[in-house]
Amino acid sequence: MVWYNNKLYTVCTGDWTVYEIDAETGETAQYIYGIRNAHTIYAAPAENGGFDLWIPDFQTNTLTRITRGITETITTSLNGPWGITPINESEFAVTNLKDNNVVLVSKTGTIQEVISNLRSPTGTAADNNYLYVANTGSARRAIEWFSISDLPDSDETDSIPIEADKEGSILVSGLQNVTSITLGYDGLLYFAYSLGTRGVIGRVDPQQCIENGGCTNDQIETVVFTELPVPLAGLTISTDMRLYVHSMFSPDLYWVQLPSP
Repeated sequence: MVWYNNKLYTVCTGDWTVYEIDAETGETAQYIYGIRNAHTIYAAPAENGGFDLWIPDFQTNTLTRITRGITETITTSLNGPWGITPINESEFAVTNLKDNNVVLVSKTGTIQEVISNLRSPTGTAADNNYLYVANTGSARRAIEWFSISDLPDSDETDSIPIEADKEGSILVSGLQNVTSITLGYDGLLYFAYSLGTRGVIGRVDPQQCIENGGCTNDQIETVVFTELPVPLAGLTISTDMRLYVHSMFSPDLYWVQLPSP
């Protein structure tokens, strides 16, 4: 799920359909058919007007671009893709849960592994300087950070990827089953995780965590404590700080108004 121009674009695994939902009224319409199982969507203005949806499909191991109702397969060479975030004008960082890595995927479909040795990576987000990656398979390495300037150059086919789990790369530790992460318009990093069987959403100042050598679970600000069964998914935030989320195995979508930055 992603918020864009006051619409929610949401993938339904039950009927392989992307739905367009009014973010205020909940009015729902079919947008396009063919995406089987996606956990993250990236939306951005298209070059020739309108907007693009970039969707990694976990089931088909593809990255798809949807523009004006037309579906284009960018690559079929992923392995359990989960999270996607742009790191420059022409490339995305995509997490492969089954390969425990992050790859750079260009808009023309070229792929380069840039981070290895992750632990079932799920959500990912990036700002101008850093890439953040959630590890649902490790509480100690719940969220890791990497300097974008240190990532191997995608033009060098023989470059060596960064090996994760190095000293100083842990941003947040002590969380179970981190899935979705996103940067809010207040500059804070929001993330969905589990506390027992309940879904929780927390946040940290990523820059402060980096400067302090990482944040532990007792330093996290709890934003939303839900009754929703884990895992949570589809975490997205609007420009006026409305937070949207859903439980992975439920058709219901929920929202809460956060304080404006």
